[in-house]
Amino acid sequence: MTDSTVSAGPVRVAALQMVSTPDVGRNLAEADRLIAEAAAGGATLALLPEYFCFMGHRDTDKLALAEPHGDGPIQRFLADAARRHRVWVIGGTLPLKAPEPGRVLNTTLVFDPAGREAARYDKIHLFNFEKGDESFDEARTIRPGDTVVTFEAPFGRVGLSVCYDLRFPELYRRMGDCALIVVPSAFTYTTGRAHWEMLLRARAVENQCYVLAAAQGGKHENGRRTWGHSMLVDPWGEIAALRDEGAGVAAGPLDPARIADVRQSLPAWRHRVLK
Repeated sequence: MTDSTVSAGPVRVAALQMVSTPDVGRNLAEADRLIAEAAAGGATLALLPEYFCFMGHRDTDKLALAEPHGDGPIQRFLADAARRHRVWVIGGTLPLKAPEPGRVLNTTLVFDPAGREAARYDKIHLFNFEKGDESFDEARTIRPGDTVVTFEAPFGRVGLSVCYDLRFPELYRRMGDCALIVVPSAFTYTTGRAHWEMLLRARAVENQCYVLAAAQGGKHENGRRTWGHSMLVDPWGEIAALRDEGAGVAAGPLDPARIADVRQSLPAWRHRVLK
């Protein structure tokens, strides 16, 4: 971390947990309520979960909602919410139009406190899971992205990732020196119970930075059950904030001095040989 970043002092960041429905309007109203709650609690950055705007009955339902990049009701909502609440809003994911028919991009958009788009990330790794009655194959309806994305916030660099990306540590190494990594997610109950916490803490420890994860968390109207446990993990791997299940806010401090202290006492970041 640079001296200027450390001197900026701690800020408050928030993961917003939802149990999204097939009704976009209801989801946006709930997201706005949670952003307002986070802002009222002093957060300067609010992270929404993957699929915050829509959890349909079928994988193909989201195709009808796909927006062109730069315009659409979901994008306008995110920009307006950031501006009204004067916070950085990382918009979980929303479906953007893909070049070919029948698929969308699962995209994270970032808006600054003035409501300006600051970054875009298209999810790279697509989830595939088969166990018993559970069957998921995102590649059927999602086109993968191919670009690692970070952006600069007042407290330092922020790396963008989504859900299944969490299992691929090489992605996070490509981000470089981050103060914060974000992971909007919709982990299934099965995979979340097994691996969610350990993966988040591992990414924080190995990159010696904060990890903020906003999840879907509960039983959805479409019958799906998601794991929840939205959390903030510090650079030592300690959980600084947690929301186990149901809609709500998990907020805590991001302190650049804490990153510097961890990296000074255990300089693993400097000791990397293979880069």
